Amino acid sequence: MSLDAATDDLRASFKLAMRRFPAAVTVITSADQTRRHGMTATAVTSLSMDPPSLVVCVNQASLLHDIMLLARRFCVNLLRRDQVALSAAFSGALPPETRFGLGEWAVSPEGISYLETAQVNIFCRKAAAVPYGTHTIFIGEAELVKVHDPVDPLIYQDATYCFSVPAEIKAA
Repeated sequence: MSLDAATDDLRASFKLAMRRFPAAVTVITSADQTRRHGMTATAVTSLSMDPPSLVVCVNQASLLHDIMLLARRFCVNLLRRDQVALSAAFSGALPPETRFGLGEWAVSPEGISYLETAQVNIFCRKAAAVPYGTHTIFIGEAELVKVHDPVDPLIYQDATYCFSVPAEIKAA
């Protein structure tokens, strides 16, 4: 087997494995001096509690990547299970200039658009940007967090939108 074939096989099996990982669906928003943009992302995770921070991975070929490199802040909007259409719009179903017409958006004092009806809004100051492969790992330190009840996040797994159901644990 050639190195290229092994690499293709490894990429294919890695992609298949990653599809098995359930992930919360977010819309990452940011703005520079002249543009605002948002993009659906599942490559978001907590990093540290001290300082409160998270990691967002963004493809270097995306418009959001260019804006986040210039911007000082961004917002992670965790979607609710009834916001599939919004996720699809920010995944490319709508052109960038019309995406913010869907949903209830507000603008923070720092100029970052955020979804008022999201499950969670985490407003971050960009602390670092680390390029790796096709993506850049953005580290954001939380400056403000808004949490909205009830807990009902949108999940993405195996190219399908899902939702979480709490497990019933019976006493022994």
